[in-house]
Amino acid sequence: MSESPAPPTRGGVGVMLPLDLPVGEVLPYVRRAEELGFDQVWVVEDLGWRGGVAQAATVLASTTNLTVGIGIMPAGARNVAFAAMELATLAQLHPGRLIAGIGHGMPGWMRQVGSWPESALTLIKEYARALRLIIAGEPGPENGRYVRCEGVVLTEIPDIVPPVILGVRGPKSQRVAGEVADGLLLAEPAAPDYITASLRNLGPAAANSPEIVVYDAAAVDDDEEAALTRVRAALEPVGEPEWAAHIDPLPFAEELRAHRAASPDARQFARTMPADWVRALSIAGTPAQARAAIDARHAAGATSVVLAPAGPDRLAALDSLARTLPHRL
Repeated sequence: MSESPAPPTRGGVGVMLPLDLPVGEVLPYVRRAEELGFDQVWVVEDLGWRGGVAQAATVLASTTNLTVGIGIMPAGARNVAFAAMELATLAQLHPGRLIAGIGHGMPGWMRQVGSWPESALTLIKEYARALRLIIAGEPGPENGRYVRCEGVVLTEIPDIVPPVILGVRGPKSQRVAGEVADGLLLAEPAAPDYITASLRNLGPAAANSPEIVVYDAAAVDDDEEAALTRVRAALEPVGEPEWAAHIDPLPFAEELRAHRAASPDARQFARTMPADWVRALSIAGTPAQARAAIDARHAAGATSVVLAPAGPDRLAALDSLARTLPHRL
């Protein structure tokens, strides 16, 4: 039997591997992230782009110390036993360097490929429970409504079991994460008030040192206004209904909704958003300001803060974002 996941390291800072990064820049990007001292790189799996497992395997093989997170693998996209084989193999070959994020997937994408269940909550609950058992070398649980892997046992299992966290937004899904997962992945924007609310939704599990990974759009510049301007485009979606869970805990939630309703489109909404909202919904500003925003997220309960570089030149942005790291300040 393998070891249980170790308690998460607190205060981590990672970067997202942009899903649209040209293929020739992928390896230079992740190697540069490691050189600069980031703790983690997170890969994205969005329909039509690059596969999460393939990206994670490549990043792990191309670096030495980085922890690599997959954010996220949709539960409806892969048979759980075969997903467990992939993740266990990565964890076996790269001990202690993998975090597996599982989620519902975007409903539109999952319906498009015929994989959206009647009960997304039931699927993810069955899936996460089975995945964690099988990766750890235990038999698959009794067959459920969606997940059927009873008695499946892996021959090759990792010495260090990777954490399985749920990338979910709403209170009901986050409550499920508290029951069957090792923590949460919170997509951007992940303001401190949203982190605090999400930890409450975990229920009693919040007291057990869960892994809480948060994403946020990020831009760093000696000129604060230049950084705020650069990050605004990344905030265009946050006024849409799908992001309500992120916005509801914030003190300016009603004002933000009114501003979106009065804006002709998402671009104008973000371009005319008050600067204070931009600061709250991103990690942007001077190095010291951005570091303060990272610290506020750690103080709210995040174990790792993952920066999604804003702007057209993501390789150049890495060096700017690294100025928020303690050893670079």
